[in-house]
Amino acid sequence: MSCAQENSNPAPASNGNLEIIEAFPSLSFERPVDFQHAGDDSKRLFVVEQRGVISVFQNDSKTAEKSEFLEIEAKVDDSGNEEGLLGLAFHPDFKNNGYFYVNYTASSPNRTVISRFKVSSSNPNQADPSSELILLEFEQPYSNHNGGQIAFGPDGNLYIAVGDGGNGGDPKGNGQNRNTLLGTILRIDVNKPNGSKSYSIPSDNPFANSSSGFQKEIYAYGLRNPWRLSFDSETGELWVGDVGQNKYEEIDIIKNGGNYGWNTMEGFHCYNSSNCNQEGLELPVWEYDRSRGDISITGGYVYRGSAIQQLKGLYIYADYVSGRVWSLDASSSTSPVNTELFDMDFAISSFGVDENQELYLCGFDGKIYKFNLN
Repeated sequence: MSCAQENSNPAPASNGNLEIIEAFPSLSFERPVDFQHAGDDSKRLFVVEQRGVISVFQNDSKTAEKSEFLEIEAKVDDSGNEEGLLGLAFHPDFKNNGYFYVNYTASSPNRTVISRFKVSSSNPNQADPSSELILLEFEQPYSNHNGGQIAFGPDGNLYIAVGDGGNGGDPKGNGQNRNTLLGTILRIDVNKPNGSKSYSIPSDNPFANSSSGFQKEIYAYGLRNPWRLSFDSETGELWVGDVGQNKYEEIDIIKNGGNYGWNTMEGFHCYNSSNCNQEGLELPVWEYDRSRGDISITGGYVYRGSAIQQLKGLYIYADYVSGRVWSLDASSSTSPVNTELFDMDFAISSFGVDENQELYLCGFDGKIYKFNLN
């Protein structure tokens, strides 16, 4: 995510019989950055606002009511455009244990916080704000490139998207430094506390047994600002949209131990011309340049819903600044097919799915939109 002007008065868009419509016309949100469901068959939806608020409401287009599920504005530092409450993930057994996890930035010192909360014992639509258990904290040298998405994988572990720490060009060299948590995808087991830590390291993390000072939480590295990650609910593949520096935005499929090249590479291209050794690097499955005003990728989802057959198996993503939305067919690794679907007139900050795997997107016009057949 990067700087953009918010645009009011959005217009619904259509492409043949496919359209994007307001999903909940009576509801609005302040800078919504994440959209989740609890996986508990309650037909509830949760929207994360960057300022530090999570709202909950029923998945009904006619709903006019939302409740404040969690409010932690006093803990959250959202003074920078890319700072704030950035991610939400519900424990796979949330229905029984009531645990959910958040990713936010805090100040004094500037840092990322990964913590667990528990739902109230008396009200399922309200979290217990005093139940916070901090799992992980790490310093952020600048205000930008915080990543922010968290998600449970098919293996039951928690995955955390972490940017390179910010500024421009990765001045501290974090992307290729495995001694830092920055510029990575992390993977931790939240079900097994280990000593003083409220989590453990999965035994097959690539550096779980490292004696070189590498951070054992790292699952993959060499990322600049992974802005939104998601798992394909059918294949289990982990998709990431990684925001570029000056020229190229990229989409990656993340592999255990993979090095995704930043800041040696930007997309398929050398970024650091004085040192562009590509040996051992994982290249993107797709990139796009900035020639049309597309500036900052917003990673999406492989569509696995049942309502829109023409999107089945396609990765749907967008550009935060331009508002363009595309589908990517990566079934052929040598000849992926990218198709522009829509050109929206608002900033697109995030995607999400409901319990039926139907696809939604968050707009910085304050609205939640849904993919629909007209």
